[in-house]
Amino acid sequence: MDERAWVEARRALSADRRGWGVAADGLYPELSRVAGTSLLCRPEWVPGAPVPLEDVRLEWEAGAGTVAVRDPSDGLPEGYATYAEAMGALAQPRVFEDRPCYRLVRVDGTTLTLGPARYFDGVNVGEAVAHELAAGVPGLPLRTRVGDPLDFGRRVALPAITTLTLTRSGSYVLHWRDPEKVAHAGGLRQVMPVGVFQPLEDERRDLDLWRTMVREYSEEFLGTSEAYGDGFVQEDWPFHRRLSDARAHGRVRVFWLGMGVDPLTFALDFLTVAVFDDALFRETFAGLVETNDEGRVSTAAFDGTVPQPMQPAGAAALELAWRHRRALGVTPG
Repeated sequence: MDERAWVEARRALSADRRGWGVAADGLYPELSRVAGTSLLCRPEWVPGAPVPLEDVRLEWEAGAGTVAVRDPSDGLPEGYATYAEAMGALAQPRVFEDRPCYRLVRVDGTTLTLGPARYFDGVNVGEAVAHELAAGVPGLPLRTRVGDPLDFGRRVALPAITTLTLTRSGSYVLHWRDPEKVAHAGGLRQVMPVGVFQPLEDERRDLDLWRTMVREYSEEFLGTSEAYGDGFVQEDWPFHRRLSDARAHGRVRVFWLGMGVDPLTFALDFLTVAVFDDALFRETFAGLVETNDEGRVSTAAFDGTVPQPMQPAGAAALELAWRHRRALGVTPG
């Protein structure tokens, strides 16, 4: 494929993520879904009731081993070794950096084993299989080679933490992801905050879902910078202390809802929900932005509906939270 054809296929993918997602969903009729959405899962990945986030155990495996498909060169224009390299040169979004990330290695109930990876590990396979579908490549050879999207030995699976932020009175924060700004899921709506699970300071020390979630709240809700500077200690950060103290006193309750895989890009999402006392939400996010580095921000009524087009992980989080609304202590108006 030459550069022009590659760019045209990339544009086609970005222009209709929902449509390509529906097409990809149809490729996996034998796999289970999360709460009737298109998010792929194994049934045991979704608990029957919300699990307090502190009951989710994370384990570290530095030597996580190899995968079957890594950095494929399928369908790339001449002169490019990986999809991320081609994307950086020919279709770079505003947010595009090869940062350290965590890779999910194994799942045993609510015990998750993770190892080291880089952000482009996910791009090089996930965006490539989506691009292949949009380009109409006969037989989808790369997707076929990857095989089972729920097998984490087939590719490097980088989890994102998808958090549905609810108030007890029944509203939530909604995001529209600008395709000019993001590498993944542009043009779709999503709950927020959502962020790739990645370390800030030290891989072992930062192996904590809550630490990542707090940073995403600051960045996505309040528009603060992702550059925290040398010498930053998250536990000493007033915003972290404020939210953590509120959590310790039950003013914000955080739960694990499960996990699943997007059929289009194989993106892996940890599904969580944070339920805020209304007063705490108003106090903490009085400066809620209208736009951020990834798109537009708004609020919506938590009423059992899912705005469209919605990213599969966001739809799954909304459906599960609605199903468990009484256990979560949410009273929709």
